[in-house]
Amino acid sequence: MPVYIRRGPTEIPEPSEAGGSGDEDLYLKDPEQFQDRLPQPYRMIDKVLNRLLDKAWDVISAREASRIALQSKKKTPVLDPAGEIKLQKRTNCLSCSEDGKYVFVGHSHGLAVFSTSSLICVTTWEEESVEITFLHSACIGEMTYLLATVDDMGVSRLFSFCPDFIYLVKSINETDDISQRKICTKFELAEGGNFAAAVIECNGTSWLEVYRFPTESWLRELEVVHKQVPQFPGPGDTKFSPIGLILKIKPPKSLSGTCLKSPFEVLQRTEDGKVIGSGQNHMIGIRQWEYQEAVFKSVYGKYLCENTCKAKEAEERTSQCTFHFLLPGGLSPFFSEMETQSGVPIAVCVWWTGSHNLFQYTLPKTAKDKPDTELKPDGVWPNAHHILCSASSRCTLYISLGLADGVVTIWDRCFGVPWSVVAVLADSVFSRMLFLDQPVGPWDSLPRQDPFHPKVCVLVTSKSGTCHLITAGRGMSAHVTKLADRSMDRGTPVRTLHLLLKLVLLVYRNGDMMLQDMSDGADVYNLALPPSHLLTFPWSPVCALNPTQHTLFVQGHRKTCEPEDAHSSLFVFRLRESGCQSLSGCVAAERGRACVSVEETCNLYLQERGASLGERNKAMAECWSRLRELAERRGVHSAAPN
Repeated sequence: MPVYIRRGPTEIPEPSEAGGSGDEDLYLKDPEQFQDRLPQPYRMIDKVLNRLLDKAWDVISAREASRIALQSKKKTPVLDPAGEIKLQKRTNCLSCSEDGKYVFVGHSHGLAVFSTSSLICVTTWEEESVEITFLHSACIGEMTYLLATVDDMGVSRLFSFCPDFIYLVKSINETDDISQRKICTKFELAEGGNFAAAVIECNGTSWLEVYRFPTESWLRELEVVHKQVPQFPGPGDTKFSPIGLILKIKPPKSLSGTCLKSPFEVLQRTEDGKVIGSGQNHMIGIRQWEYQEAVFKSVYGKYLCENTCKAKEAEERTSQCTFHFLLPGGLSPFFSEMETQSGVPIAVCVWWTGSHNLFQYTLPKTAKDKPDTELKPDGVWPNAHHILCSASSRCTLYISLGLADGVVTIWDRCFGVPWSVVAVLADSVFSRMLFLDQPVGPWDSLPRQDPFHPKVCVLVTSKSGTCHLITAGRGMSAHVTKLADRSMDRGTPVRTLHLLLKLVLLVYRNGDMMLQDMSDGADVYNLALPPSHLLTFPWSPVCALNPTQHTLFVQGHRKTCEPEDAHSSLFVFRLRESGCQSLSGCVAAERGRACVSVEETCNLYLQERGASLGERNKAMAECWSRLRELAERRGVHSAAPN
């Protein structure tokens, strides 16, 4: 126990009759002066600032209260599901066919195919030990589709679906020897199904494999199989033409100094490098490299310290590869040497986690027995910082990159230069981005634009759920708009999905799904599941959009069951039949996307010019009148005496 304890009086003393001094009376009359011990004039400045802050806080509180009251009056319409598909097994992934006739489901024991018109299961492919976790589809012919899948063990398989049956075409990386097993983390098909790419990992290293598929031979073989009536062969009885491995791309080596001591040795070891900007063909000494890094940090140290936290958070991500197939177009020296077909990819662009560069590789025509593992890229797109996420437009002429320092770079493949570089003030690193393609036709429901001076919109999402819309165009400064942020009642938006031309589905942490118009940031519809169901895993929802019928499929599970159970359903939201003007305008714009040829684009441009003739004449007359008034004013001022 402490010994020296101050014992206070047990009773409250009576007030003295003589009273206190003048300072004590002042403190008793004005308690604020007793607490305020700042000297003048700081005491007066503090009081003025406190009054200003109180008034500002009152104004902010009033505005927030009015905003909440306005939001409570303006209710977002609710869109209920138009149909339901009951699932017997745990569903992990969905994919809709390009023609909109089927929806493919990957579940805990294989695959299932449902018809979008009747919502009935057409056929299944099941195996007890195979749980499909990733699914991607492509159409290769009339009523013929390719399905690229990855299971929970990292085995990738390629399936072919014809009406009423699923065929196993090829197991990409399945091996009997466990020690030599290769794990596939990503397997995607190019549009049209002519190419596919898979990210393979083995023994701590990863690489990208690009395949060419003999789709024409497969269509003939499937046609022969279907003529064998009345009984279809089993999955192992059908033999398909082999696929060809055309590229094997490994991650670039880390930059390091050379051990060569004299310039003569450097000249002897230097190879003829044709790639500019990759930094792989240099002969820089170790001391020179360290000196250059020290100089760079001393000059730009203050800028590097501002983004230290974001850079560390970005470096924590595991090594992975992101790729995009590129269609014909842009500046490429190999276009004159090869015949290109419309809609068939001719190149692939690749970037690796922690890399500053975006590499572009040409897709060769024929497969190689031993693809070159040290393949050099045909083009390099350098950036100032690490790449975190990327996206390509539908025409693949524009590529957007999100960097670790909060900068978004939009590359223009037509000119090979950065089209726009924008600094986005995000509170965390970027997690995803996507292009909201703009229309190229004179539709009344959407703003018109010149097809030869296009404008692109990129939606950027950060890990905290904040969404920013970047609007950029040729000859104009980029504009950044903050669209979605943390809500008090919904939480943070954890997933953003692009549905139609300018409509985006925002999935919040509490399971709410909001259909939002990116042009003005207004909420169009609140997609509501039945009261008996909840959204399965809001941070990674199982949903897919039918591009032809504009139907959204969303998985939900019963409230009384766990998400891992098989008591789930696919709910169907028919966006086209909702009657919303924004949705009808997007449907009309999506229909006009078929006009992609040069002749049709020129016709649209001439129609646009003819329709805007009156407006251009009026604008020209106003411009001449303003110039005449300006000239008259300058003439009067010059004629006036000094």
